Amino acid sequence: MEKFSKISEKEVTKAIVEGFANEFIDYIESDVIIVGAGPSGLVAAKKLAEKGVKTLIIESNNYLGGGFWIGGYLMNKLTVRAPGQKILDEIGVPYEEVTEGLFVADGPHACSKLIASAMDAGAKVINMTKFDDVVLRDDRVSGIVMNWTPVSALPRAITCVDPVAIESKIVIDATGHDAVVVKSLEERGLVKIEGFGAMWVEKSEDAIVEHSKEVYPGLFVTGMSVATTYGQPRMGPTFGGMLVSGEKVAELIFEKLKGNGDIRANEAVVSSK
Repeated sequence: MEKFSKISEKEVTKAIVEGFANEFIDYIESDVIIVGAGPSGLVAAKKLAEKGVKTLIIESNNYLGGGFWIGGYLMNKLTVRAPGQKILDEIGVPYEEVTEGLFVADGPHACSKLIASAMDAGAKVINMTKFDDVVLRDDRVSGIVMNWTPVSALPRAITCVDPVAIESKIVIDATGHDAVVVKSLEERGLVKIEGFGAMWVEKSEDAIVEHSKEVYPGLFVTGMSVATTYGQPRMGPTFGGMLVSGEKVAELIFEKLKGNGDIRANEAVVSSK
């Protein structure tokens, strides 16, 4: 059996620190910051990165995918209503049609494929990092303030760890029902949040997609953040609306960036591949 290469512990540590630091420095300024790596955030990241948009995902957990991993009621099968299965086709996820227009897939398989597709497209991720606040410039969201997730568990009487800020042209709130980015604006009296409604599967997904849009200059909402922001019904463990919502918000953002002349250099990179 071939033996592993000979390296020291310091070389392992140096590789980790340099790799993270170099990427972090490169993404201190991005085109788009997505807060939340659930299904809608991951689809948005995939679609934007595919078009050469410099995209960074911030995730508070050590894992990505949100509820996409575990489906409903800790049973790791997820359901997708048409036309959401088209995105499963796109990323190569097998599924079964259990009744007309309703499809069931394996949660871990679908989630792994979605994460890989976003990363393969060029999106970057910083996980174990919590959103703390927005950066506001000239009445526009221009980035986020963030801190390590474990800091929130530290007793304030023991220590205070100041956050850092990163900038972007656009921020997406993909934090699910919590809608933490939008709520930070509500606390300042800049927007009003309706709070999500009771479950109504048939109505919820169309409503989520319809209201996936810019809620304040520089801030877009996708997935269940939409329901919380605009008072739409919750959808439970059906994920088609979340997938299509991510796709829609990516299209809106790309057109906005293109219209502002913000992504011409990136488009040139994509067209030359």
